[in-house]
Amino acid sequence: VQLQASGGGLVQAGGSLRLSCAASGHTFSSGAVGWFRQAPGKEREFVAAISWSNGITRVTDSVKGRFTISRDNAKNMVYLQMNSLKPEDTAVYYCAGGVSSGEAKYVDAWGQGTQVTVSS
Repeated sequence: VQLQASGGGLVQAGGSLRLSCAASGHTFSSGAVGWFRQAPGKEREFVAAISWSNGITRVTDSVKGRFTISRDNAKNMVYLQMNSLKPEDTAVYYCAGGVSSGEAKYVDAWGQGTQVTVSS
């Protein structure tokens, strides 16, 4: 699967952004597609994932209730709606394919990152 992420930007705390990930290739064989993020000086961490086949989602605790992951199978798109953004959400966000766990080392494919900056 090939992935193309977009939608990052600069937003004030409390604001919203929506990230998009365009997927191509063998999307359904990739299992789950999701998002990771990496802040400066920190390891890449899991944010959310969604199954292509049944839509089951997983979201990390720190963003529960604020971030929502969704998919549009017809368009091969995955979205991350981010609300009530906090400065600690600032990071480069990466679309990820073949997400089998919450660990970045097991991801099959990465899109390019998109920068999200939340100002206080």
